[in-house]
Amino acid sequence: MNWGNKLLITFIVFGVGMFYLVYRAVNTNYELVDKDYYKQELRYQQVIDGTNLANQLSTAVTIGQTTSGISLELPAEMKNKEITGSILFYCSYDQKKDKLLPLQTDSDGLQVFDPKDFSPGNYSVKINWSAEGKDYFTEKLLTVL
Repeated sequence: MNWGNKLLITFIVFGVGMFYLVYRAVNTNYELVDKDYYKQELRYQQVIDGTNLANQLSTAVTIGQTTSGISLELPAEMKNKEITGSILFYCSYDQKKDKLLPLQTDSDGLQVFDPKDFSPGNYSVKINWSAEGKDYFTEKLLTVL
């Protein structure tokens, strides 16, 4: 094989390699953390204030997976109170796994979710709730098996 054929094979391999890299780059899914990131950044002081209020409670919010499901328990101060809010199960690596659910606790401050509604993975659980005119916020990590 002479040097001309070797040079031609080198250019062909280079061209195929470049085509493959362009193909992979075009088909890569780039998900943003949030589509309205700027608006949420402006409201971040509310998150700070809510976190400070939640940290002043006697116990922290607990969330975990049990045999009956995924259980969320609010602190003892929230028992027998009118509570409204939402829970965001945020999966950082797959936007399709994200779930936004209403906070509907019983009189003991407990809410149980069906584990069949969640795909296995790591979630950052962001809990916003209001009770007696105060807004609370907390964030917990959860691994769903």
